[in-house]
Amino acid sequence: MERANKPITSDMGWSLPDRITIKGMDFCTQILGKLSFGDMAWLEIMGKLPTPQQSTVFNALLVTLVEHGMTPMAIATRLTNLGSPDAVQASIAAGLLGMGSVFGGTAETAAKMLQDALAKPGARDDIPGLAKRIAADYVERKRPVPGLGHPTHKPIDPRSPVLFRIAAENGYSGDYIRLMELVAAEAAKASGRVLPLNVSGAIGAIASELGIDWRLCRGIVVASRAVGLVGHIAEEIRNPIAGEIWARLDHEVMVAGLEAEKKAKGV
Repeated sequence: MERANKPITSDMGWSLPDRITIKGMDFCTQILGKLSFGDMAWLEIMGKLPTPQQSTVFNALLVTLVEHGMTPMAIATRLTNLGSPDAVQASIAAGLLGMGSVFGGTAETAAKMLQDALAKPGARDDIPGLAKRIAADYVERKRPVPGLGHPTHKPIDPRSPVLFRIAAENGYSGDYIRLMELVAAEAAKASGRVLPLNVSGAIGAIASELGIDWRLCRGIVVASRAVGLVGHIAEEIRNPIAGEIWARLDHEVMVAGLEAEKKAKGV
C-alpha cells in the first residue's frame, strides 16, 4: 500500500538553534515568565491562550485535584520511593497507575455521560426529563452513577458547590452542570440513598462547560495528581514514613500468622 507523500505536521512545538516556538508563540519572549502552569496547560490542551475567566475556572480544577491525603496512590508512591529513591519518576508513575474507576477516573466517565447525553438531537429541550432517564437507567442496571457518592463527604462534598460557584461567577454554568445536578437528585431519589455529587462529577461537568473533550479529562486529573505525588516524595524526604508503613504491615502480618498457627493447633 502506497502512503501519500504528505508532510507530517504538528502545531505543538518546534525548535531552531536560537528560538523555540510553541503553539505559534515564541517560548522565551511570550510564554516564559508570563504564563502560569495552569495557563500553559490550557494552551497545550486547547491550542490557544485562555481568557481570564477560563484561566480562573481551569486553574481551580487543577488545584482541586492535586492533594487528597494518604490515598492508595500516595502510599504507592512513597513505598516505591523507599525502594527506588534514585528514580523519582518511577515513584510518581507508581502512584498514577492507581488512578482509575475508583480513584480519580470518574471525572472522565461523568464528562462522557454528560457530553454523550447532550449531544443527542433535542436533548437540551427537556433536561429534567433527560436526567430522570439517565438516573433510572443506572439504578435499574445497578451501576454506580459516575460522579456520585463519596465514602467521607456526606451529604455534600464541600468542594463541589465551591467549584460550581467559581464556574458560575465566570460564565461557565450551563446545561452540563444543570444536568449533573439533576442526575444526582434523581439518582438519590430513585435509589433511596444519600448520593452526594462528588468532586469528580463536578469536574466532569465543569470541564464539559469549558469545552474539554471527555477523553482528556483523566489526563487533566493525572497532571494535577502528579504534582501532589511530588509533594508526597518531598515530605518523605523531610519526614520518612514509608519504612514505618512497611515495618508495621510486616509485623502485623507476622502476628496474625502466629495467631492463626496457634488457633490451628488448639493452643
